[in-house]
Amino acid sequence: MKTKNVLVILFSVVLFTNCFAQKESKKDKKNKKGDITTEVVTPAAPEVPAVPAMPEVLVVTEECNINISLFNESAKNKQYADALAPWSAAYKDCPGANKVIYSRGREVLQWELSQAKDDATYAKVFDKLMVMYDNRIKYFGNDARYPTPWILGLKGLDYVQFAKNDEIKKPAYEWLKKSVEGMGENSELDVLRIFLTVSNGMYKADATHAENYISDFTKVSAILDQIIANTALRTNAGAVQLKPALEQLFAQSGAADCNILDKLYKAQVEQNLTNKDVLTNIVSLYKRVRCIDSEVFFSAAVALYKIEPSAESAAALATMSYKKEEFSKAVAFYDEATKLATSAEDKAEYQFTNAQIAYKELNNMSRAREYARNSLEFKPNNGKAYLLIGSMYAKSRGIFDDPVLAKSVYWVAVDKFVKAKQVDPSVADDANELIRTYSAYFPSKDDIFFQPQLKAGSSFFVGGWIGESTTCR
Repeated sequence: MKTKNVLVILFSVVLFTNCFAQKESKKDKKNKKGDITTEVVTPAAPEVPAVPAMPEVLVVTEECNINISLFNESAKNKQYADALAPWSAAYKDCPGANKVIYSRGREVLQWELSQAKDDATYAKVFDKLMVMYDNRIKYFGNDARYPTPWILGLKGLDYVQFAKNDEIKKPAYEWLKKSVEGMGENSELDVLRIFLTVSNGMYKADATHAENYISDFTKVSAILDQIIANTALRTNAGAVQLKPALEQLFAQSGAADCNILDKLYKAQVEQNLTNKDVLTNIVSLYKRVRCIDSEVFFSAAVALYKIEPSAESAAALATMSYKKEEFSKAVAFYDEATKLATSAEDKAEYQFTNAQIAYKELNNMSRAREYARNSLEFKPNNGKAYLLIGSMYAKSRGIFDDPVLAKSVYWVAVDKFVKAKQVDPSVADDANELIRTYSAYFPSKDDIFFQPQLKAGSSFFVGGWIGESTTCR
């Protein structure tokens, strides 16, 4: 019905958008199936002084609804050439009619970019894509599910993907930052990833961005922790995989200068001595970037341990005890960390560290071997543990008074070096070097002539603290 100042029927189409990061729940789909809205346009009342004007009511023509239906159907079938004309008409004539103009519009414009034959055409379509996001914010920025911060995240992603001749992608930084800050744990994982990647690139181009980059990393890391803790979120599994990758990016960036970290986190530690979550994040960050000699790190670790002893806080206290040359305390804390750790890899590392301390600092080789063997129980392919045991054996000639028998320690030492490279190819070079070095000290033929029990190929028991059998050669 088309008459002046009468009812205007607003037709909506069934919308289902499958664009990136705009997935709808079953409930959303159900609600949209009958999404035909009737809106009454009240005839304008006579102007009355002192009474505010009624807000403008959006009128959507039948032609606009037809265009929406046409481009939506075509885009759903990836027939973007057919979708372009009706989409352009709807975008121009009724930009506030429906979100589908923007969700499908993103697909249509991305396709149009792929069809551009020259740089001028590409730039024109690219600008249209960027402006489209501004218009979406204008008309749908208050949408409960996909608000302005979410829209800015998509805009940033598309800028990074499609902007030519811009390596740093700096314009996307602010959009992505606002998105991350606004969406929090509801952020799309790609937005978190690209935000930190862009920040990393800005730091590489300009070292003065270091503090911002560290702050960005801390922010993203905390959000990922929230997502990981909330198993109900659809992004939970992806966050578990993404976090270590971003930690690696950050650790390799060189931005994490320990002095800068201390300036950033000293006050935070002092103000959060009873906040487990804050302290955990700080301790983890310092460990990742190897700033474990810092007093700020130590203060955070002590406070965290008092709240709730954990493997990480115990290991942090062990590190600081070692730094202070309180070696027995360090060993005790690493033992505590081993008990509290949930990862066999971590348990193996803590026990191997104790083996090194017992050997190098406490001069207790039998205890060091015990710790090395403990490490191997948790990680059988820990070649470093075998190298350590072999090195200790090679330095134990004193267990025999007879100088020829004393050389038997080199046999058992080489046994361990051979075992090390068998279980762990990563230590093969070190193992081969040790084998060459200590094989030169094997008993000679003349030595064995006076020691018939050392005949080549026969078994020999090396006593003392070693207490292992080997093969004479």
